[in-house]
Amino acid sequence: MQPTTDYQVKTSGFIDWFALIIGRILISLVVPVTTFAVLIIGFRWLRDTIPSGTAEKTAVSLVAIIWGVGGAAILYVVSNWLVEQLNVLWVKRLQPFIFVGPAVAILIWYLALPTARSFWISLFSRDGTEFVGLANYLSIFTERTMLVAFRNNLLWIVFGATLAIVFGLLVAVLADRSKFENLAKSLIFLPMAISMVGAGVIWNFIYEVKDIADPQIGLLNAVWVAFGQEPQAWTALNQPWNNIFLIIIMIWLQTGYAMVIFSAAIKGIPDELIEASRVDGANEVQIFFRIMIPYIMGTIITVSTTVIIFTLKIFDIVMVMTGGQFASHVIATQFYRQAFTNNNKGLAAAIAIVLLIAVVPVMIYNLRQFAEEEAF
Repeated sequence: MQPTTDYQVKTSGFIDWFALIIGRILISLVVPVTTFAVLIIGFRWLRDTIPSGTAEKTAVSLVAIIWGVGGAAILYVVSNWLVEQLNVLWVKRLQPFIFVGPAVAILIWYLALPTARSFWISLFSRDGTEFVGLANYLSIFTERTMLVAFRNNLLWIVFGATLAIVFGLLVAVLADRSKFENLAKSLIFLPMAISMVGAGVIWNFIYEVKDIADPQIGLLNAVWVAFGQEPQAWTALNQPWNNIFLIIIMIWLQTGYAMVIFSAAIKGIPDELIEASRVDGANEVQIFFRIMIPYIMGTIITVSTTVIIFTLKIFDIVMVMTGGQFASHVIATQFYRQAFTNNNKGLAAAIAIVLLIAVVPVMIYNLRQFAEEEAF
């Protein structure tokens, strides 16, 4: 038997490495492609063979759920079984891609491709027949209505996001020392159970304006009239006051979310650290700013970026309360108006891309904080 040369060893290592790469690619592609192909064929068969009707639609929905979940589970099991027939080394190398592959495919299909298509549409005219390049983006940054929308979104961030975070932090600190902590937190967190549309309807009743003699006058105007003032159309006031009244709704909703996260982080601060600072003569204000804030800074950054992203995409409250009238429109409502009212698909797609660009840096920063720091 001839001894193995260095060249043969290197060649064998290269072949193994190349086979590993090819195997990973095949597993990553074949599993999700097979999953989608089989599921789509099944869904189309259900759609074409079962007649339309209320009862039939209910049956199709139930069967589709069973088929979708069960079919995906079967494909996972089969693919996993096939990989497990290999040796242990190849199982460790390829098995993770069975589970990562479909997730990556879903992200590409539902996020990456629609984003690329939206960008492509944004380069065309309102009906998609004429290539206009970056003209739609130029319109976004020069039209008065869009500039007002940018200003309003900035107001939502400066006042809405900031106050929601500050109030959430203060409530978390104060409630942590109260005998009624659970009750107080439950009441403040309760608005989180309400949808944005539901919150808009509720606050419409609060801001409602009618004749003084009408018993259906809104709560805020009832108080206002009790002091001898005329009822006001609060959401139709001059700028920026009507936006402020809309922002209050967001603060009401998001304070509970911030409070819960901050409360969990504060409870993670070691009691020994707090007691040691008190022994050293620190008062409560110094403990708050020099012990608590630095200790939970990772959580503060995470909550702040999350609320800012939510604020940049605000839509429901504005749409329910004013429909974007009285110069209360934001970027998302302008996208909706251009896409479905003005039927200007090119400009609407450009607005969507601008909103995505505005959100992405904050989201990346948030993900980096998750990776680098413990939130709790």
